[in-house]
Amino acid sequence: MNFTERWIWQSPDWTDFQWQDELVQPRLRDTRLKLGVLLGKASVTASRVSDSSNDGSFHDSEQSLDNLLANIIASSAIENEQLNVESVRSSLAKHLGLSSDQPYPTSDRSEGLAVMMLDALQNQDAVLTVQRLFQWHEWLFPSPKEDEWSSQTLIVGKLRGDEPMQVVSGRLDKQTVHFEAPPRDQLEQELDKFIIWFNQSCQQTDLDPLLRAAITHFWFVTLHPFDDGNGRITRALTDMALAQADSQSIRLYAMSVAILDNRKSYYQILEQSQSFDSANDLTPWLLWFFDTLDASINNAMNIIDGTLLKTQFWQRHHDSGLSVEQVKVLNRLLDGAGVEGKERGFVDGISASQYQKVAKVSKATATRHLADLLEKGCIEKLPGGGRSTRYCIKF
Repeated sequence: MNFTERWIWQSPDWTDFQWQDELVQPRLRDTRLKLGVLLGKASVTASRVSDSSNDGSFHDSEQSLDNLLANIIASSAIENEQLNVESVRSSLAKHLGLSSDQPYPTSDRSEGLAVMMLDALQNQDAVLTVQRLFQWHEWLFPSPKEDEWSSQTLIVGKLRGDEPMQVVSGRLDKQTVHFEAPPRDQLEQELDKFIIWFNQSCQQTDLDPLLRAAITHFWFVTLHPFDDGNGRITRALTDMALAQADSQSIRLYAMSVAILDNRKSYYQILEQSQSFDSANDLTPWLLWFFDTLDASINNAMNIIDGTLLKTQFWQRHHDSGLSVEQVKVLNRLLDGAGVEGKERGFVDGISASQYQKVAKVSKATATRHLADLLEKGCIEKLPGGGRSTRYCIKF
């Protein structure tokens, strides 16, 4: 162990975090205001969504499932782990009580991820303990006998071993150490201190709950108490702290998605803030955290706006006498890029040949359907012509 003072935790008062209020407070107020707008938009949208069989809109529980799924998938992707999306979705749906006619097979892995996320958000007021963190770690990493996705032997459901916990990059003979966590002989004391703070600070009226969530993230990831999975458990803890701050809005956005979009700067700001030279000043980290939270709220509002447009569209065309195939294609167009990427919709409109493939109809039927949709004002032509003619939703 190199005892040169390189890391923030080597300061004797390292958890006496400081920040510049004149910079942090305005950003905090803006984020709080935006959360209020998000809740307002969600409330308006929920009141306008119709239960008609044609509108294709989703209910609150399904929106919650989409956001939880996005959070789990993104949090693992930050660590370069690709999950089976349908398996995780099926596990979440089961635990949320959402039935499916043809549920996708689940696994120990998908079940563990779903249960860990729901425990953080549904039991957010339950006391945090070391044993609860150990349970999360076991859910995150099923036993090696059942867990064939990893070739590494991990210490599961316990604190890491005596080897130094370092975040490194580069060749084996020329590695750069970006961060080193507290040594094992200090870890239990450090973790106990964090848990006591986490449980007591929840009732601390002079500490803004969003600020507390940002500190939670930084403090726990600095401890790095496990062999692996520290980032994912850190983000679950952050979601738990955000749920304690506002149990209504936490299901409307997925912060891990915004972190994934800014993964490079995420690791850079953590490395910068964990340096001994930071002098316990968390201002840069806090500003980054609120910027990222702000981005996740913006993403959620864009989705809600799209849902509202979709609902209004179907209210207008509910009695237009459309075929099943036409409704299917229109919903794909209305979804646009969708939550999970461009494969869910056509952001640049649709051509006659694409209509034919999506609707599974003949070329002649596709042409007739498109002409009918044009006449009924459901779609309009985009600039261009001939075989390149594309159509988009007419709002």
